[in-house]
Amino acid sequence: MTTATVTSSPKSGFRKDHNINWWLTAAVAVLSLTILVPLYFTVVTALKTPAEAGTFALPTSWQWGNFADASAKVNYPKAALNSAIITVAAVVLTLLTNTFVAYAVARNMDKRFFRFLYYFFIAAMFVPFPVVMLPIAKQMGSLHLDNQIGLIILYTVLGLGTNLFIATGFIRSIPVSLEEAARIDGASTWRIFWTIIFPLMSPINATIAILTALWAWNDFLLPLIVLTDQSNQTIPLAQYVFSSQFATNYPMAFSSYLMAMAPILVVYVFAQKWVVGGVMRGAVK
Repeated sequence: MTTATVTSSPKSGFRKDHNINWWLTAAVAVLSLTILVPLYFTVVTALKTPAEAGTFALPTSWQWGNFADASAKVNYPKAALNSAIITVAAVVLTLLTNTFVAYAVARNMDKRFFRFLYYFFIAAMFVPFPVVMLPIAKQMGSLHLDNQIGLIILYTVLGLGTNLFIATGFIRSIPVSLEEAARIDGASTWRIFWTIIFPLMSPINATIAILTALWAWNDFLLPLIVLTDQSNQTIPLAQYVFSSQFATNYPMAFSSYLMAMAPILVVYVFAQKWVVGGVMRGAVK
């Protein structure tokens, strides 16, 4: 019996699984500067005195009081509460309605009416908002929905095209045999959706929720044309008034921008994997 001994050095056992595309890496690094540089400028400016604003240098003294002053000037707690109410309500209503519409369309794409609805809502995504901005404002005013409730309804309806596009492909990838087995056991369509389909849509639901939250929290134009009561103004509206009144006090203005950006940025940082995963799954038919 012959025994063969094979010795290998760490170098010989090393296998290069992935090749680094240095050109692509350099391009990503350069493009990332378009985000990192303005973010750095915003942070350092928010911590400076008005006399030091306008340069990229670090502040000589850290003015943390700018955040307290900005919060008091724009009534940040009230504006943040309004934005939170609108955002949470829009997310919940969107998940309860848009996903069921997507389920109905996905399971009836062979029918002309549902196929028409699908392409109709998808086509609505390509209509520029300024084209329908004034009609929407007029309609919401005539219906006495120029308030937070009307704004929540608009976020739910106007986001239907994007949400339908994301969710339909994923629902069609779910085996119909699951629903057929439930129907044999006597389950209705509503029960099948809420007990089988909706739980399976967790990645897509997370994606829709995050995208809706980002839109509702950061949106400026819809609250501007819909809300008529000053007490209902959201953070972007409060910042608009703030900027027009204190345009020369850049540190205070930039402090308010950071406070408005921080909550939704934290949410997105922890949930970005759901966005990528949900979009990728929704693209599969």
